[in-house]
Amino acid sequence: MILGLWSWGPRLAGGAVGGRLRFSRASRAGLGGSLGGEDGRAARVREKPPWRVLFFGTDHFAQEALRALHTAREKEEELIEKLEVVTVPSPSPKGLPVKQYAVQSQLPVYEWPDVGSGEYDVGVVASFGRLLSEALILKFPYGILNVHPSCLPRWRGPAPIIHTVLHGDTVTGVTIMQVRPKRFDIGPILKQETVPVPPKSTSKELEVVLSKLGANMLISVLKNLPESLKCGRQQPTEGVTYAPKISAGTSCIKWEEQTPEQIFRLYLAIGHIVPLQTLWMENTIKLLDLLEVTDSDLTDPKLTGKTVTPGSVVYHKQLQILLVHCKDGWIGVRSVMLKKTLTATDFYNGYLHPWYQKNSHNHPSQCRFQTLRLRTKEQQKSKLLLCNSALHS
Repeated sequence: MILGLWSWGPRLAGGAVGGRLRFSRASRAGLGGSLGGEDGRAARVREKPPWRVLFFGTDHFAQEALRALHTAREKEEELIEKLEVVTVPSPSPKGLPVKQYAVQSQLPVYEWPDVGSGEYDVGVVASFGRLLSEALILKFPYGILNVHPSCLPRWRGPAPIIHTVLHGDTVTGVTIMQVRPKRFDIGPILKQETVPVPPKSTSKELEVVLSKLGANMLISVLKNLPESLKCGRQQPTEGVTYAPKISAGTSCIKWEEQTPEQIFRLYLAIGHIVPLQTLWMENTIKLLDLLEVTDSDLTDPKLTGKTVTPGSVVYHKQLQILLVHCKDGWIGVRSVMLKKTLTATDFYNGYLHPWYQKNSHNHPSQCRFQTLRLRTKEQQKSKLLLCNSALHS
């Protein structure tokens, strides 16, 4: 295996003298070099494509990058010579999307921490979710590249797309960067492009856009790899934000604290992965289909004429939706799951209306959703790896 330079740049091997590596000016500049073995043979570092690539990835975002590499190998013989894949274990017999694609495409697949024993020029990481050691990174003469779906240094961490939607960002993008050991997403930026976030897009929809952009950017960097590495720039020290994994507790709506806008963004960010949850008469109920409501939907004096307790539920007959009061407003719900999936009309006929008939003497505020608070053990047991749609490293 060709050794890389210990300096963090395009790592091209130097000569060995007295048991220590000697690095020439040419090798530091990314212009070539060789590591002489005891038998006098030299393994030269490639100065241009085709590259031997080891890919690390898991999910659909990573699958698109792998697809681009595989297509380039099949159609552009001068860019990719060898392509092998590392993924992580999965409870599914079929494996994660990256493994499924690799098997379908007859690419060699290793399961982490096994990374094979072949020789490669460069590694590529997308949505891998594992810290890579310095020893592993240094096995690649050109290091390891990371395809990260955010404009670093904003949203470092495993769930950048979810946090982009959750926080209402209007602009996002993809960054191709060099991987560094010990910490995620801190390496030099080789290429970065921005795109607007489409209004009301879910994290799943945004993932599709960014995965295609990232795949194209990756191929562009690989076509000019030595030059891209030489022109890499350090990340700014300002504007750093973090995108941690999302836990089960995040899906529990806090009616007293969250505004309609915040709840709707939460739905767009994670609703396709895990439904938002709340309590109805001491039973957990899942809210499956949420929508924003306008002032024209709230003309009933019962909705605007007095103080309403957060969590209060009203059926809007004309729109056939549930209206739930939260901080500073209302949000609409088209369907829920309580033992089975119910439309808003079903829920009204089966639960809301009967409650009002039986409890006409009670205050309407007693007929409401309440914040579901998961116990610590319950949170740990049902911890959600939502990153991706994004376990982005």
